[in-house]
Amino acid sequence: MPSPRSAGLIAAALAMTSIGGVQASNPHMVPVASVRAAAAPKPGSLTALRKQAQEAYKAIADATKTLDAQQKQFNQTNKQLAAKLKELDKANKRLEQIRQPLSGLIESVYQDPSASGMGPLFAKGDGTTTLRAMSDVDHLAVGRNTVLDDAARLLKDKQKLAAEAQDLRSANLLEEAQMSHQVDTLRAKSSDVVKTLTQSLTKLGVDVDQGNRGTQACDPTRVSAAAQFPNGLLPKTSLCPLPQKGRELRADAAIAFADMNLAYSKNFGKQMCVADSYRSLASQQAIYYQRPGFAATPGRSNHGLGLAVDLCGGVQNSGSVQFNWMEANSKRYGFIHPAWAYSNPFEPWHWEYDPKLGASL
Repeated sequence: MPSPRSAGLIAAALAMTSIGGVQASNPHMVPVASVRAAAAPKPGSLTALRKQAQEAYKAIADATKTLDAQQKQFNQTNKQLAAKLKELDKANKRLEQIRQPLSGLIESVYQDPSASGMGPLFAKGDGTTTLRAMSDVDHLAVGRNTVLDDAARLLKDKQKLAAEAQDLRSANLLEEAQMSHQVDTLRAKSSDVVKTLTQSLTKLGVDVDQGNRGTQACDPTRVSAAAQFPNGLLPKTSLCPLPQKGRELRADAAIAFADMNLAYSKNFGKQMCVADSYRSLASQQAIYYQRPGFAATPGRSNHGLGLAVDLCGGVQNSGSVQFNWMEANSKRYGFIHPAWAYSNPFEPWHWEYDPKLGASL
């Protein structure tokens, strides 16, 4: 993470720490009179817009998870629906099975008229045939009553299953429609905030589409995608340009820096001086081998994550008015001067964006 400063610059920075009495011996001390603290980010600031966009995006993610869970529930209830319809089909088949022997008995009665009416009482013979026929009629009557009872019960079950199936399907379709509408609304809100944010950056002189990278490069809702790339290998579409030409950072860091740069400009009458920002893996390797001890191991630098800047214009000198302003105000925008940069190695110019701190603003 160390900066590729020139030997003269480093010597000057070290010399600044050897003078000034107590102030030089404790670089953490900030002379109150020499620094004018910036006001906290206003509701319409870039930081506020960035947070609104990220909150909307998080709400979309949460709603999408809920929708996915609802879809799983929908699939589960569809299985329940299929099971109920299967039960319904079995009930119909069972009813048909019960009706079948009854139909046979009825058919046999119609085929043997002697088994009905008064005929059996005057039939010839020992009466065995007549008694059998009358027994069949009695069995028919009992069977008819049983079939009617079963039919009534099965019909009631059938109606209940059909109603339950309809209720399940209606409830699922309604909930799915409501959740889809909620997600669409959140997406529209997030899109509007990102659009406003992009327009605000453009008004500050940021060429968001620099090098045809696309405006999505400054979309803070895409930082999770940028975090998936290896250190030093972030694509242009994941790096947002800074107001300083040729410099770039990850979207959330770039937006926070642009806001901090605006406050700095109001205090000092000029923009912040940026000596370095995002650093590719190849650049980090070159600096590491050219200046051993003054650059982090390639693949481990916060520069390679698009989260670090090396500043100039006075900030590189510990104890300067510009450095003290940064110490007093940088955290308001999510930037910190890491503890190691105070001593090992000493790099007053190196500042990093802390995503957790930025998210808490």
